[in-house]
Amino acid sequence: MSFVPPRCPRLECPFHLEPEGQFYRLRGFYRVRCRRQPIPRFQCRGCGRSFSRQTFRTDYRDRKPQTNERVLQMLCSGVGLRQIGRTVGLDIHSVQGKLRKYGRQAALLHDNLCTRLPSGRTFVLDEEETFECKSIRRLTVPMLVDNETWFLVATAVGSIRRLAVTGSRRWHDQQLEEAKVGPRPDESRQRVAEVMQALARRVGEGSLTLRSDEKALYRVLAREQFGDRVRHETTPGTDPRTADNPLFVINVTITMSRDNCGRLRRNSWLVSKKADRLRRHLGLFTVYRNYVRRRFNRDKPKESAAKLLGLLPRALTWREASRWRQDWGERSIHPMSVTGRVTVGQHDSVRSTSVAPCLPAV
Repeated sequence: MSFVPPRCPRLECPFHLEPEGQFYRLRGFYRVRCRRQPIPRFQCRGCGRSFSRQTFRTDYRDRKPQTNERVLQMLCSGVGLRQIGRTVGLDIHSVQGKLRKYGRQAALLHDNLCTRLPSGRTFVLDEEETFECKSIRRLTVPMLVDNETWFLVATAVGSIRRLAVTGSRRWHDQQLEEAKVGPRPDESRQRVAEVMQALARRVGEGSLTLRSDEKALYRVLAREQFGDRVRHETTPGTDPRTADNPLFVINVTITMSRDNCGRLRRNSWLVSKKADRLRRHLGLFTVYRNYVRRRFNRDKPKESAAKLLGLLPRALTWREASRWRQDWGERSIHPMSVTGRVTVGQHDSVRSTSVAPCLPAV
């Protein structure tokens, strides 16, 4: 099926916000070494600027786009960046570049597809700890998960300060570190507030139940963010982490993140050197957990957490999740659209039969 541009990609063009009729004219095509098929080119009738199909794709200017799907699969399988490069045939810097690029794409995709969540649901919150570069540079990673569908609503990454035992080697390392760069800031409050704000944007004015451990900060921030709309249930963190534990969903999700993201594993040289790289990697993990992977292995094929929430008619493939640019918000092309004519803002019509021919299974 041939590509149909949904709008002019130039933000300043009037046909970007309100594309009318045949706002473009065909301008032939061009060929590149990494693709067998020619790439169509177009010219906007409004601004006169030319663009191609690649302008709307995430793999624009990628020299080896055929490796993207495999790289993304391995990034969410606990494989290190250097081993990915050896296996796929890429330089380590190319793999790092793909992680940055597609991590940002994944975060935007999640924001575009998950704009609304039903009210009255139960969500589970907790933080996991890791570090960047050195074990004395601690990081907190708060996660918020829907209790029923295991849908990962939001994640964040922030620095925290953990004091070592006075006189220990770790304590001496901290003293030397802080003498150079100053005390490490504790961003736990800001990052937990960030994930709660992400939840508040999606549930609107509806009520909800929040489960967490007995950390006092959670209750304070929940009241600040949701007021009387929230019912806060707490469970001691010392309780056995069995399936009967009310925090079982978030405990398993944190464990899965350590398995799927190698940089979160303890006692591993795959650890993040910068917090921003971990943030990008968690964006990929969020898309994998919510939109690509089945919720449980026993679930039916194509039954992801997003499908159970009604956000998509089926699970996405990695090719679909990484195909179209998502930095235009609701004006971005829907990931399941093959021709490009269906945008994210038309997600209600995407599930209707009228546009079903544009959304075949890939």
